[in-house]
Amino acid sequence: MGYSFLRQYPICNYIVDFYCKDLKLAIETDGITHTWEETYQKDIAKEKFLTDNGITILRFEDSQVMNDLNNVSRTIEEWITEREQSSPCPLQRGTSD
Repeated sequence: MGYSFLRQYPICNYIVDFYCKDLKLAIETDGITHTWEETYQKDIAKEKFLTDNGITILRFEDSQVMNDLNNVSRTIEEWITEREQSSPCPLQRGTSD
């Protein structure tokens, strides 16, 4: 689809697992520690900060990534397709027909 994702990308005081600057899309993979209350509360604060700053977050369980990567990829591709259809693609801005 032509987008670059950076791994372990810092945004202010937070680090997202994967980030696409052009789409303002963060992808988070959650392991067992994300079920712990302390980690869960940190995730809530992180998600609020990111969404307040116009960043969309897609979350996946580690087990989904490890055991069902095709559906994870399909979900991400569908999100990108929907975004491209609903607004001009950032990579295409400034181009003329």
